[in-house]
Amino acid sequence: MENKKIVLLGSTGSIGTQTLEVVENYSEYLSVVALCAGSNVALMEKQIRKFKPLLAVMWSEEAAKDLKEKVSDLPVKILSGMDGLIEAATMAEADIVLTAVVGMIGIRPTIAAIEAGKDIALANKETLVCAGHIIMPLAAEKGVRILPVDSEHSAIFQSLHGEKGNKISKILLTASGGPFRNMTTEQLRTKTVEDALKHPNWSMGRKITIDSASLVNKGLEVMEAGWLFDVPVSKIEVVVHPQSILHSAVEFEDGAVIGQMGVPDMKLPIQYALFYPNRLPMTGNKLDLFAVKDMTFEKPDPEVFRGLALALRAAAEGGSMPTVFNAANELAVSRFLDKKIGFLDIYEIIEKAMDAHTLIANPTVEQILEAEREVSEVC
Repeated sequence: MENKKIVLLGSTGSIGTQTLEVVENYSEYLSVVALCAGSNVALMEKQIRKFKPLLAVMWSEEAAKDLKEKVSDLPVKILSGMDGLIEAATMAEADIVLTAVVGMIGIRPTIAAIEAGKDIALANKETLVCAGHIIMPLAAEKGVRILPVDSEHSAIFQSLHGEKGNKISKILLTASGGPFRNMTTEQLRTKTVEDALKHPNWSMGRKITIDSASLVNKGLEVMEAGWLFDVPVSKIEVVVHPQSILHSAVEFEDGAVIGQMGVPDMKLPIQYALFYPNRLPMTGNKLDLFAVKDMTFEKPDPEVFRGLALALRAAAEGGSMPTVFNAANELAVSRFLDKKIGFLDIYEIIEKAMDAHTLIANPTVEQILEAEREVSEVC
């Protein structure tokens, strides 16, 4: 197996650090040519010294300047901002770009990477939610593979392996239910940031953990799955599965249901995407069904967890509405994490932004980014 060279967008976040653990475990097969992060200069310096990339990018110019001074003894190029991300994503040396940045920041570098012929390991769901109508046709045109890294989408991808040509009856997209599963609207009203960050199964970044608590994350995943697997949203069913053992499944028209199970560990889908179609040994816990004993499945309540209902509305309206949904949620979650609003206010802000928006049926990248800016003015 030849050494695969990786560009990692979002190297200091949860997915990024776990990706680097996989790289370290398989250093004979994987190497890093570029690392990109937001503002965590201290961790980026450690990553540069350990993985020796050719290029490192910080989002802010100030952070990049600080980093440049700290690694002045090393032969690494330091850049900043969107221009830096795009340069990293299009490096001639790269074989695959793993995009693990949070938010719509991932759209432009992902498009640039596809245009440069790079395979994409996708852990940034907003990219397809907002620009799937641009990205999926472009990937097909360029012969580029989009390899899902989210555990649910990886499970669907694995379940479809070898099933080309067979018709899908529906996709069963699992959700843990988050820390607030089975709670009422009144109970949600008093929930704090600290409450929302206590996810029962998964270790994720702060923003995604809040999205999991509100079920907004599952709404985004429904939209992403629609684009990834060319399935109408009406054929994607969200199933609350609190044990997080079945990571998602596909029902075919003959009634057969094929799913992927495993312990809740993000390194498994990361590793699968990086080595696809090969499977390599992975250290750590393996699934023990005798220890699990029970697996349960429930329907979500979209009247209580309105993030899911609003996401399905955004998906049905299409065009620029998913961008508005996503941008409003990003704004609301930021305010919630800063303790400026309550948990239920997240839904109110999303709905207000969607109600105020004038739909654009087939938005360009510029119109997508403009829709994001409009949300901050409305909310």
